[in-house]
Amino acid sequence: MPEYSVIQKDFYRESGKWLSTLGIWKKCINPNLHYIYVLRKAQKYNKKSIPGIFWRLALRHYQIKYGFQIYPETQIGEGFYLGHWGTLVINPKAKIGKNCNIAQGVTIGQQNRGKNEGYPVIGDEVWIGPNAVIVGNVNIGNNVLIAPNSYVNFDVPADSMIMGNPGKIYPKSNATEGYINHKV
Repeated sequence: MPEYSVIQKDFYRESGKWLSTLGIWKKCINPNLHYIYVLRKAQKYNKKSIPGIFWRLALRHYQIKYGFQIYPETQIGEGFYLGHWGTLVINPKAKIGKNCNIAQGVTIGQQNRGKNEGYPVIGDEVWIGPNAVIVGNVNIGNNVLIAPNSYVNFDVPADSMIMGNPGKIYPKSNATEGYINHKV
């Protein structure tokens, strides 16, 4: 199997097809994929280099244009997928694992005081539904589905579903089956 770039792995999640550079450019008509492309380029280069400055300026432009607020400092595993175009806020100190899907309206943010002061760490194969909120120093396990409009400010074990505000944990071994497609 050939060695694929992080961008190719991200784009694979959308269609299940490995794309050439030209194929990737053709897919960039989709705002979600276009933003991921620019984000990964900004992450690749040192912020003080000429390409780094260029890609960070381009990223800032597309943050404003598309409403995605994801910074190059955010640690995001390969196979990242944005489900829909729409406002999205992710704290730059949050960590997100491999093969994660994030829908529109999601906030992944810090908590500034209290027992959960800090930033979320999200595991592999996590599906985060529209308008979900994850805040504080919480750990989200692998294979977790966070339902739309859920509020999570507590640790979530692997193989679980979270629903509601406040969120409630429901153990489920195949929580993301049918939601996380084309894994890398």
